[in-house]
Amino acid sequence: MGFWTSYRLRIQRRRWLVRALRKRRELRAVSDRSNKIKSDDLLLFSTLRNEHVRLPYFLNYYREQGINHFLIVDNDSNDGSLEYLAEQPDVSVWHSKHSYKKSRFGVDWLNWLQFRYGHDHWCLVVDPDEFLIYPFCDTRPLRALTDWLDASSIKSFSAMLLDMYPKGRLDEQPYRAGQNPMEIASWFDAGNYTMEKNAKFGNLWIQGGPRSRVFFPHEPEKAPALNKIPLVKWNRRYAYVSSTHMVLPRGLNQVYDEWGGEKASGILLHAKFLDTFSIKAAEELQRKQHYAASIEYLAYAQSLSENPELWCKWSEKYINWRQLEILGLMSKGNWA
Repeated sequence: MGFWTSYRLRIQRRRWLVRALRKRRELRAVSDRSNKIKSDDLLLFSTLRNEHVRLPYFLNYYREQGINHFLIVDNDSNDGSLEYLAEQPDVSVWHSKHSYKKSRFGVDWLNWLQFRYGHDHWCLVVDPDEFLIYPFCDTRPLRALTDWLDASSIKSFSAMLLDMYPKGRLDEQPYRAGQNPMEIASWFDAGNYTMEKNAKFGNLWIQGGPRSRVFFPHEPEKAPALNKIPLVKWNRRYAYVSSTHMVLPRGLNQVYDEWGGEKASGILLHAKFLDTFSIKAAEELQRKQHYAASIEYLAYAQSLSENPELWCKWSEKYINWRQLEILGLMSKGNWA
């Protein structure tokens, strides 16, 4: 990377941090328990709207993995999400009525919270429909992974977003609060992915899976990105650029070798496609608060009118992380 590219990225990172400092005024603390955060706590950050039905399982899943404190921005929910979060003893929650789009899709808000509370902590940034799977997650807590990353002087951990879906129509089986969504959405695409390296930021850009196959069959380049760097040993000089797809400084993005192979990586099981999806997609299309004029939700709306099934004869049923490693979707690297 040349001097001027490096210089421009430093300026961009400072600009995002300044934006985050300004955007803090859009957040109102509803239940701030951040004084309970200890120096070695594992923290989770998230932005959400109207996810009440998902929250019981989401919080318990990450509690069991070892998250000590949740810092969440509620973007003006009207389904009881805010009130539910405010009751949780390990959750600090802020409310905002301001534009999700104008906060760079929540990135500015979370950059501020991580600047303020995340310094020198391992910070996990996920949505309420994303569930981190990492090597040995069935026998080792998240702390074991972060301890190994610390011992290996690794400051970031990548995870590909893996879209999960049911066999049959999306609305065939109702989702209940507290239920493991993978009991319903237990299938995924084992292949059908493209990968290229982003020269500017140094990260891999991954697309494909059922969203490309079903919702963007003729324009796969417009399908959502699946590459994520959700787990970072945070420093107040860091800043996410676009969701958790890219982060600055640039070196935090370089979590793969040249061919996407041997370095340790994980998976984010993405349980978007439940019976709640049609209502959610219609709401988000109307709000127009998502990336690229909500082109993703426009594609969803057009296809959902035909009641598509995401399952196909090449679909694989999820078993465990070892299955995903055998398929080449994640790796334990040299963590033994």
